[in-house]
Amino acid sequence: MNVEAIAKDKVDVWFAEWTALEGQIHLAHDARNGAAKGLMEQGIALFERLLQEAGEEVMPINGMERLAFIQAKPGQYACYRQLDELFKETKKRTARLRLQAAKG
Repeated sequence: MNVEAIAKDKVDVWFAEWTALEGQIHLAHDARNGAAKGLMEQGIALFERLLQEAGEEVMPINGMERLAFIQAKPGQYACYRQLDELFKETKKRTARLRLQAAKG
């Protein structure tokens, strides 16, 4: 695990980017204008970059299976909700890992 990569100031940038994108995805689903799929693909790429930077240790339980589900049908609303949950769980996990690293 790259402790520097999960520093609060670093991960906050990732999650702020997701928050902005998540709002756009939500609006696209409400509008049913077909834009959600492309935005979701951006969100998936963002999540994958986060994993590459921070290390796969930050991946939540069943994360790889859940990510595969999302990648299979990124335009579906259920996949949007699942990606949002992955980001939320990853944020909590990085905070936990930071605490463990600080104690350890």
